[in-house]
Amino acid sequence: MTSRVIPVAEFVLVVFGATGDLARRKLLPALFQRDLDGQLPEGARILGLARAALDDAGYVAQARAALADHMPDAAQDAELDRFLARIAYLQVDAEEPAGWPALKDWLAPFSGVVNVFYLATAPSLFGPICARLGEFGLAGPQARVVVEKPVGRDLASARAVNDAVGAVFPEDRVYRIDHYLGKEAVQNLMALRFANGLFEPLWNAAHIDHVQITVAESLGVEGRAGYYDTAGALRDMVQNHILQLLCLVAMEPPAMLGADAVRDEKLKVLRSLKKLDNLVLCGQNIVRGQYRAGASAGGPVPGYVEELGGPSTTETFVAIKAEVANWRWAGVPFYLRTGKRLPARVSEIVITFRPIPHSVFAPAAGPIEPNRLVIRLQPDEGVKLWLMSKDPGPGGMRLRLVPLDMSFAAAFGVRNPDAYERLVLDVVRGDQTLFMRRDEVEAAWSWVDPILQNWAESGEGPKPYTAGTWGPSAAIALIERDGRTWIEGAP
Repeated sequence: MTSRVIPVAEFVLVVFGATGDLARRKLLPALFQRDLDGQLPEGARILGLARAALDDAGYVAQARAALADHMPDAAQDAELDRFLARIAYLQVDAEEPAGWPALKDWLAPFSGVVNVFYLATAPSLFGPICARLGEFGLAGPQARVVVEKPVGRDLASARAVNDAVGAVFPEDRVYRIDHYLGKEAVQNLMALRFANGLFEPLWNAAHIDHVQITVAESLGVEGRAGYYDTAGALRDMVQNHILQLLCLVAMEPPAMLGADAVRDEKLKVLRSLKKLDNLVLCGQNIVRGQYRAGASAGGPVPGYVEELGGPSTTETFVAIKAEVANWRWAGVPFYLRTGKRLPARVSEIVITFRPIPHSVFAPAAGPIEPNRLVIRLQPDEGVKLWLMSKDPGPGGMRLRLVPLDMSFAAAFGVRNPDAYERLVLDVVRGDQTLFMRRDEVEAAWSWVDPILQNWAESGEGPKPYTAGTWGPSAAIALIERDGRTWIEGAP
């Protein structure tokens, strides 16, 4: 079976920060893959912009090297050459006027097609770049702007960034990207809920005991230490990725699968989150940690402060017990967890249903475990539904928890596309369903801000945990005092 390729209209993608890691590691491979699959129209062009003194040939050589690094077996020379022929480069400084007239001249022949301005830069440049685009008349009706996370580092700065971008581009042409929303498993969560009669009648506090959302990384901060130390796990992962996943689990069915209908329902969830707005609530419901030297699959690894090169109180792990205070979810805890230098790279949502009210089986049959629905986001995107079943063979009734397991790659016979492949072309299509609206971003910061303020006031640093473990012991206590336990990698 092959996936159906839906062509898009002719477009120009202009990438600010084209020599950076995001462009090399994600954007160029995503676009090349879409070209290999026949989705890019013949006239589609890619223009890289950065401060580096390069010409077209110099940047194309960089692009070729990036694709060789990240897609070594993807294409023959003819296919690669065809894609690279789409690429051009201009030296432009986002904060200086030099280069902008040349950009305007380069784009002049493409005024009648979609112009996508992708800001793969530091957030501090979002406003200045948009201001320049407006100043040089490049923000017309066919222009769309894509901004990466983080949008701000608190509510005030997020509003400032949104104001600066919104002064040039109307909201319906602003695309705030969260690549987690482009993952097949995340979108399939909506299909499971709203295209099947099985789950939605049970999708409430009467039938669901609790929800776990884990985004675990086995790596440390690697080359991102400078950025990461100003952000930490709460800003880097919880405020955007994890809260967006929580919204998709908890939201009400939208009237239709349109951009604003979906985002309206997600916004209601964010506004229903119980605030953790004092030291007592933060202490009871949040654990933050920082990894120390330990071991991973590759051997010994240093601690965070050694990688950073100095002392720090930035958290590399956070676990939160959250609650959505509305009719559907009242009393159902949402346990959120993310961290670096954990035992495995795994992202998943685990919905644990309530136990059966009464067992008709003899004790010898064994314990009856609650049913679980596991949505795996990485590394192998798919869905598992854990059910109690009879252990085959004679000798009486013996029960065992077994999974109905669906890997998307195996079930559909296709590779799982990278999230950026879908999201970049959704911008070209003008589909904002999988992008965050301004009020969503600000509502998420409104929930996160009090936590950050309480941490600052408490004077307490993060709890240490050994690299290669599942975080501080306090994170285990956070869930086990409720009589529950973390599902480690959802067996």
